[in-house]
Amino acid sequence: MKKIVTVIQARTGSSRLPGKVMMEILGKPLLVRMIERVQASGLKGCLVVATSTDREDDVIEKVCIDNRILCYRGSALDLLDRHYQAGKWQEADAVVKIPSDCPLIDPLIIDKVLQYYLDHYFEYVSNLHPATYPDGNDVEVMDIKTLEKAWKEADKSFEREHTTPYIWEHPERFSTGNVTWETGLDYSMSHRFTIDYPEDFIFIKTIYERLYPVKQDFGMTDILNLLNSNPEIAAINEKYAGVNWYRNHMNELKTVTAAQTKQV
Repeated sequence: MKKIVTVIQARTGSSRLPGKVMMEILGKPLLVRMIERVQASGLKGCLVVATSTDREDDVIEKVCIDNRILCYRGSALDLLDRHYQAGKWQEADAVVKIPSDCPLIDPLIIDKVLQYYLDHYFEYVSNLHPATYPDGNDVEVMDIKTLEKAWKEADKSFEREHTTPYIWEHPERFSTGNVTWETGLDYSMSHRFTIDYPEDFIFIKTIYERLYPVKQDFGMTDILNLLNSNPEIAAINEKYAGVNWYRNHMNELKTVTAAQTKQV
């Protein structure tokens, strides 16, 4: 059986919202809340938080120690190296990439993507190419040999920073699979569950305050039902819906269209 290593990439040095992973939600850092949700995945395997060696990220290592979570420390900007080294450290057969800006991620979606990977023979599987789930449910799975090839060969800065573009930008070299939302809907550009801006934090904090006291294992359906009944919550960060990192590299990306991102 394959050894799965799920990596949550986290650091305090966000350019748009510094220290966001340590901002508190119901008495715990956002990173801890996200760890709780990823831990609820039945297929996640070994969980590792991968942070940088920068002194300011000592606090992340302490959070991991306090919560008995494995912590790998590596390059601040070369996320491809950080994921590869974390996977190699834990002798992974496959590595799952989940960014720390997804504190509302649904564990059932993690398991769905992982099950698809395990059931097929793709070298890389995600729910992002194309994306259909609400932004902030990002799951990418790749076998360690594929990750190693990318680690050795990727030479563009955005390929190193964002870990996986070298893989999904070369479908002629790697076999890739994609998991779409079973509803047939596409909320990837209209619903934003991720965090990069102060409004995102207010949105996520509001979701937790409304749902967590009633149902600690609330999922995506619970969130969508809450938003349908309370459109003023969705309005908190709706101006950033569809904004993602693609917008800064449209002249370099070959498999992403302008319709898959929005300028701020």
